[in-house]
Amino acid sequence: MNWIVTLDNIDSAKLPLVGGKAYALAYLARNGFKVPPLVSVTTRAYHHFVSETGLRETIALELNRKSFADMRWEEIWDAALRIRNLFLTKAIPPDLQAALSEGFSQNFDRQDAVVVRSSAPGEDAAGSSFAGLHESYVNLKGAKAVLHHIRLVWASLWSDAALLYRQELGLDIETSAMAVIIQKIVAGRCSGVAFTQSPTDDTQAVIEAVYGLNQGLVDGDIAPDRWTLNRRTGQLLAHSAAKRDAYMAPDSDGIKQRPLASALIDQAPLKANDIKLVFDTAQASEQLFDSPQDVEWTFEGDMLYVLQSRPITTLHKQNEKDSRSWYLSLSRSFENLKSLRQQIESKLIPEMIAVAALLAETQLSDLANAELAKEIEHRQSVFKKWVDVYWAEFIPFAHGVRLFGQIYNDAVCPTDPYEFMDLLGATQMLSLERNQLLEELADIIRQNPAAFANLETDLANDNRSNLDASFLAKLHDFTARFSEQTFATDQKKPFPAILINVIKEMATRPPAAMPDHANTVEQKIQHFFSKFSGPKLQEAKEMLDLARASYQLRDDDNIYLDRIEACLQAALDEGSTRLKNRLQKWAIPELHEAAKEVVRMLRDPHYVPRNQPRTQNKQASYRLQARQLIGQPAGPGLAKGSARVVVSKDDLAEFKNGEVLICDAVDPNMTFVVPLASAVVERRGGMLIHGAIIAREYGLPCVTGVPDVTRAIRSGDPVTVDGYLGIVTIG
Repeated sequence: MNWIVTLDNIDSAKLPLVGGKAYALAYLARNGFKVPPLVSVTTRAYHHFVSETGLRETIALELNRKSFADMRWEEIWDAALRIRNLFLTKAIPPDLQAALSEGFSQNFDRQDAVVVRSSAPGEDAAGSSFAGLHESYVNLKGAKAVLHHIRLVWASLWSDAALLYRQELGLDIETSAMAVIIQKIVAGRCSGVAFTQSPTDDTQAVIEAVYGLNQGLVDGDIAPDRWTLNRRTGQLLAHSAAKRDAYMAPDSDGIKQRPLASALIDQAPLKANDIKLVFDTAQASEQLFDSPQDVEWTFEGDMLYVLQSRPITTLHKQNEKDSRSWYLSLSRSFENLKSLRQQIESKLIPEMIAVAALLAETQLSDLANAELAKEIEHRQSVFKKWVDVYWAEFIPFAHGVRLFGQIYNDAVCPTDPYEFMDLLGATQMLSLERNQLLEELADIIRQNPAAFANLETDLANDNRSNLDASFLAKLHDFTARFSEQTFATDQKKPFPAILINVIKEMATRPPAAMPDHANTVEQKIQHFFSKFSGPKLQEAKEMLDLARASYQLRDDDNIYLDRIEACLQAALDEGSTRLKNRLQKWAIPELHEAAKEVVRMLRDPHYVPRNQPRTQNKQASYRLQARQLIGQPAGPGLAKGSARVVVSKDDLAEFKNGEVLICDAVDPNMTFVVPLASAVVERRGGMLIHGAIIAREYGLPCVTGVPDVTRAIRSGDPVTVDGYLGIVTIG
């Protein structure tokens, strides 16, 4: 079987077998360019693997859980994660393994370090806005490591990045395939990229260079020197020097960032003759392929090697409404995530806490109407600023969990692709701290039947004869710390009805305890660490610590942001109270629009907003007849219970112990009811949404990404939630 093809045997007839990247390198070598030795593992090997292991059918199942058009980013990542783990846990068939091992040993010495990279058919075609989506792995040694990473490159055919561009790629389970390049690594003194035509000015060419390997430039961890040249003549127009303090180099296992020698800090990676050679080589590649090229290169001594040449895809204008490139930018390297964590923990979170505290100090009732209008606008501006920070800084930091998941699964190859989540729990999340305080309040009245029976009346009348002093102290402490965000809908009451309902429901059952999996988790941690040694072991420990911080912030960040939003809401409520008569028939729209209208009314006594019909709850008029609903498995376990459909926060006041929480999405300020639930089901999907995070903390079955679930299920319906398979059964 023709599973491996060497560089000198690749021609145009083999393009469908070896992919665009391998063919381009072979074409360059045939025309005199210096290309490191390589072999291609053909698409036939991929087809043999997925057919013999049954993966083709399993991938089809994963991708048909839900209409792809309805899947959120988080759901796409989850699906890709599960598929990736399938490639890791399926053994390569013996005949294929033998052929690949023999092909490697025949073309490379045992000590040769190689790069394993993708070469999907059409991946580097002209006009492909999706170029560069698949995986590459640097500095691998030995057949065992190479075979392992071939499977990872195969899996990247179905990565979240590739799935986003599924239509353009023409991804089809039956016909799509991935070829793989195994190429000897050249540990160059400096590396970089050359654009024969600048993406921003078609009269210019651009060269970027860093010391060492190119990986630092590609990941964004090391800033490159940049030269701008006249595209026609090669004349140097400008040189932008970077801060030179580090470089990427091969390590005992992979690559590592190292400090740059002091003698090189003030010296650019390229000299004048180097720049000319890179420019001439890139221009020759453009002439060969008859289109502007993005050329990846490296210098070994004075020898220039071409590592890759492909059409410049950024010359094609992207649709402004296409947010896929933004989503792909969320993938960050370990070094980038460490910097982001420092910024968030030492600067941004303290600032958010201080801003919320400062806003809360203002006595809104003392402000005149014009002053209140100005205060609302100020709070709008502050809130918008922090929403922008949330998307720019906090959301990308969530990639720490994803990166750890990939590292863990690559090292351990667990049967459960979400096993890594077990290592991240039991952190000091604000929502868990809040829930623990509620449990303590429930425990006090659980032991006092009189207090339990008359709790609402005693609190309303300030009757302390039945109320324990410690209960009142804890209750006041709780409301001071959490009620402003958690129970904002009825915060004008001394003690909100939702709060009292939750405490009483918690008191109806024995004290809840977080699942104690400490010993099991510690065993998993040590098993994970056992896969590494030397500096890599320390990196694994740092990665786990960073992932835990990322996991915790994924839940905490919204609570910090909601404190600022609550200050805006409080000012809006104050204005609405003053304008009560003019707002009698007005349905408050989205928060920012409501704020604009209230500001206008405060400033103009004659302005009245146009009436807007209130949105009707469609639940009563809609009934899906299917008995089983399919979603994404997000929390292992099996549970039965009566459904409680939560459409708005007010519905939480009716929540009873043991019910199954059915909702559109669990807001971080709704997670106080999760300890009462027997399971959690959400329309919104993903392992990193708040409901899934808190459900796993309490060991509850959780299914996410269920279409129309709040209309398909009614409160009171008996349901069974299978968090292993992602299935919700009605009846």
